[in-house]
Amino acid sequence: ELGSSAPSRSTRETTEPGRKGRSGRTACAVGELQVRLSKNVEECVDFAPEGGKVVVSATPKGHSDGSHGVELPVALQALEIIDALDYGMAKIADSMMKHILVPAISNIHVSVLVECGPEHTVSVLSVVHSEENKDNRDGSNLYSRIVDVIKFVCKFICMENSKWVQFFAKLTWPRISDLVITHFLSKAVPNEASKLIEFQDVVQSTTEFENKLRSMMFLLPDRKDGKLTQFVDDVEVHFAVRKRSEILVKARNILVQYDYDSPLESGDQGDSVVDLLFQPEKCFTSKSALLVMKLVHGALKDASLSSARVAKEFCFAARDVLLLYRAIVPVQLEKQFDSLSQVAAIVHNDFYHLSQEILGLAFQYRADFPSDLQKQVVFVDLAPIFSQMADAILRRQIQLTVDTISEAIDGAEGFQNTHQPQHYESAKFSIEQVVFILEKIRIMWESILPRSIYRKSMCNVLGSVFSRITRDMLLIDDMAAEETLQLQGLIHLALENLSSLFLSLVENNDGSTKFLDHDAWIQLDGILPSLKKFRKLAELLDMSLKSITSCWESGDLVRCGFTSSEVQNFIKAIFADSPLRKECLGWIVRTPA
Repeated sequence: ELGSSAPSRSTRETTEPGRKGRSGRTACAVGELQVRLSKNVEECVDFAPEGGKVVVSATPKGHSDGSHGVELPVALQALEIIDALDYGMAKIADSMMKHILVPAISNIHVSVLVECGPEHTVSVLSVVHSEENKDNRDGSNLYSRIVDVIKFVCKFICMENSKWVQFFAKLTWPRISDLVITHFLSKAVPNEASKLIEFQDVVQSTTEFENKLRSMMFLLPDRKDGKLTQFVDDVEVHFAVRKRSEILVKARNILVQYDYDSPLESGDQGDSVVDLLFQPEKCFTSKSALLVMKLVHGALKDASLSSARVAKEFCFAARDVLLLYRAIVPVQLEKQFDSLSQVAAIVHNDFYHLSQEILGLAFQYRADFPSDLQKQVVFVDLAPIFSQMADAILRRQIQLTVDTISEAIDGAEGFQNTHQPQHYESAKFSIEQVVFILEKIRIMWESILPRSIYRKSMCNVLGSVFSRITRDMLLIDDMAAEETLQLQGLIHLALENLSSLFLSLVENNDGSTKFLDHDAWIQLDGILPSLKKFRKLAELLDMSLKSITSCWESGDLVRCGFTSSEVQNFIKAIFADSPLRKECLGWIVRTPA
């Protein structure tokens, strides 16, 4: 059954070659016709070799009687029938782009002129130079030139045939839109947020331009080919993203290029002393931090003047700048943080200053943000990050200072045997080293740190220093009379050489006072309990046994921070065993602190 339904082998062999032969001849004939018709179209549309001019004739060039060619619409109709319209129009479209549309779009001092012969037998379009003609900001003159060219094509080449017009559009519109974007729209994008509103004129003229092309059936009504409209609609976002990137590049360049090693050597250092936002104080801040904050304020000001889409990008840019500072500076200056450095104090100030500025951003700008962003955009979460970083840097410097001074005190070997010249010189050198380090820290910190932070930090260091020296001296278990005088002299040496430091800690000291008076010492004793004990120890080293006992009974020693065991051990170290010593020690044991 299968065999009876299928043609025989001999039948296939005799029929198929004939079929193939006819098919091949037909394809060849169609191909030849396609080429001849395309040539016919090209002869009807002639472009001047120098460019800027096209002449459209109703009949092919050189065949005015029509005997050897067909009229332009007939040729296009024939190409459509054989499904070769795109082939026939390809060269015309390329030439129209090269000789007419490119100069009409890329040059601003040109105009388009159209001339028509009798009964439209010959039509001419020229792109001519015109100094008087100049494109306006919204692009309407440019769009008008393009419309004139397309009108000419639609009327004299495509003969108002919508299908032919759309074929021509398919071959040219992608290139036309790219040229418009390159030569006009991309250059019209504003560089400042405040000018985005002016760009709405460009948006309107571009929309009107594409709508005009749709009315001419050059563009389809579904708006899928509205490339220019899409570009101008997205300009706000492109602008904002570009500005965000530019802001971050500026911030990075500031942070990477700034020289923290010599911030005080510049002649305009006075500009770097800024008022703290939430403290009635001033502090020295690096130009790096000031420039970064200037970028942040600039971004937020632009956000206040922008639409919600653009404002959001500007706000993110401001946050990114601050986070970039937090990421780069600590890593970049890590080596300086590992030693006693004025750079560390300045960077502490930077973080402290920025933490306060960040807290103020919401109050300063939020009310001006677009309503959609007022609850979304926050900065207050960044303030603790910067504040904690400032604290960490300063704590590290304080600890380094304390450790360095402790090493210097270690050289005194517990201040033992100072009645011996060698041991006394070691102890004296140790005290001088302590004074030198403290004075160095004072010079580094006093002109940099906010006053309240300077006083608190220096008191922290001094408290540790005086406590350590006092403890070491009180641990001496046996002191000769000469030794007590030597220890007292060392205490006085330290106090006298630290007078400038003490003065810097006195409240309301304007720098005019050169000596510490009674009121100043009372104030210092109040903020530095260990100093009060240190000074009292100098007095005890020159007091009689009864006087020491009386001081304990009166509570004076307790108020200075001495404990019962410390006083007892001190008496045992200085005074030899005697009935009076036993009696005094008994009084101290029985008298509550």
